[in-house]
Amino acid sequence: MSATDRLSRATAGSPAPLAVVDLDVFDTNAADLLRRAAGTPVRVATKSVRVRSLVGRALRAGFTGVMAYSLDEALWLVGTGVRDVLVGYPTVDRDALARWAADPASRREITLMVDDVAQVDRVRAALDAAPADGADGALCLDVDSSLRLGLGPWRAHLGTRRSPLRTPAQVADLAAAVEAVDGLHVRGLMFYEAQVAGLPDTSPAVRTVKRLSIRDVERRRRAVLAAVRSAVGRDVELVNAGGTGSLESSAAGTGVTEVTAGSGLFVPATFDRYRSFEARPAAYFGLDVVRSPGQGWATAFGGGYVASGPAGPSRLPRLVTPGWALTRREGAGEVQTPMRRRRGGRDLRVGDRVWFRHAKAGELMERFATVHLVRGDEVVEEVPTYRGEGRAFG
Repeated sequence: MSATDRLSRATAGSPAPLAVVDLDVFDTNAADLLRRAAGTPVRVATKSVRVRSLVGRALRAGFTGVMAYSLDEALWLVGTGVRDVLVGYPTVDRDALARWAADPASRREITLMVDDVAQVDRVRAALDAAPADGADGALCLDVDSSLRLGLGPWRAHLGTRRSPLRTPAQVADLAAAVEAVDGLHVRGLMFYEAQVAGLPDTSPAVRTVKRLSIRDVERRRRAVLAAVRSAVGRDVELVNAGGTGSLESSAAGTGVTEVTAGSGLFVPATFDRYRSFEARPAAYFGLDVVRSPGQGWATAFGGGYVASGPAGPSRLPRLVTPGWALTRREGAGEVQTPMRRRRGGRDLRVGDRVWFRHAKAGELMERFATVHLVRGDEVVEEVPTYRGEGRAFG
């Protein structure tokens, strides 16, 4: 029985569109991520999961702490019992900052991300307005880990456009500014090398970029750690790095105390062409065929779940029902998705179920209120996503 036949059998009694996660594969992926980190603690990235029960499952499997994608989400997670939450991005949400500042438990469990003194000023203002209780707030400094090649106007920026902090002096100056604020301290540093973690490594050019990036980040991380140590008078306790595509190199980096992964639990379509690990898809969505517009054609209801990022075919969902493909003219539709049969594909009839994988990981769960957890050919549980719990975080 193929994977898609098994999913169809498991969900035969459930209406589509629907999302599913294969628990056996999820658990295997969790174990593999921990193995690849070779003993370095792995923090689970919640934006790549967005299902509270599955975040908890990863923690029970051996992940250590979570990386939230907003302060509002972090406050909610702490309220449900989650501990050690690193917010992966800076925030200017005054309401969330006020709630964080007013709650000693939240300040104890949540580390905020900053890369600019203007963000620190907002954190300080929230603390100034909160009741004094002697508990410090912890901050993490996001260090730009992109690769820059060339000189003058002939310069290439490879990586994400995130933090303005790049040089050791810049990071040390912000660390000193944080430490000068009563009630704040620098807990850690983050080095996210997106051009290593987020690019498939099948081409020689990309592999060369990754090798250069790993050497560059290693060199700069050593210098930054030394500069911050000099500025604040101690080593920071947290040095975060990496993602699903770079766990081995990131975990081996000098000074790294933890790595982050999340997409590798679901393995969306954008991770299919990596050579550094085996891609085992765990998350899918199913649609039902509602039309047969012609010989070799079928149309499913829904399906226009396009991923964020640069518009193009790589952001479309991937049809995994054997022998069928999306059309170039229409792609995945808001209300209906036409599909063309390829050679060897079996006929699809009205009422048949077809299966897709999202291009990215957690974004899929924003489309559904619940997700069906499958083991073998049986749904063992239906659990709410963030959306199903009435939570939206940006």
